[in-house]
Amino acid sequence: MAAEIISVTTEEQLQAALLIRTKVFVEEQKVPIDIEIDHYDKLGDTAHHLLISDHGEMVATGRLTYYEEETAKMQRISVLKEHRSGGYGRILLLALEERARELGLRYSLLDAQCQAEKFYEKLGYETISKEPFDDAGIPHVRMRKKL
Repeated sequence: MAAEIISVTTEEQLQAALLIRTKVFVEEQKVPIDIEIDHYDKLGDTAHHLLISDHGEMVATGRLTYYEEETAKMQRISVLKEHRSGGYGRILLLALEERARELGLRYSLLDAQCQAEKFYEKLGYETISKEPFDDAGIPHVRMRKKL
């Protein structure tokens, strides 16, 4: 694997990230596009978007937003279906956590789809919601990690 972590700084990179998310969430998981794409999906300082490239092909994306004091919220973590066994989700989340540390944040929070809960547990996240909750028609749990 020759993965490259890319901080999104251009409109072209942002569109590549949104294309991955559209394929994963809108086309595969049937999340309505107006729920998936939101006010954080722009260049600026309200969100930090990352891409993972493998040999020039964009294969994964995610973003970090500010949740509350000292806490980053990891969101829209997505890996193209044909690349899901390649370790890109792990690389992406670790890169997002490193960005959070660089920003002086001490905690990472995320809302994980229940089917991905074990993946996040392996990376040190602890489930903090008492019961699963619905987000865009998909069961989720809230998870947290000290950075």
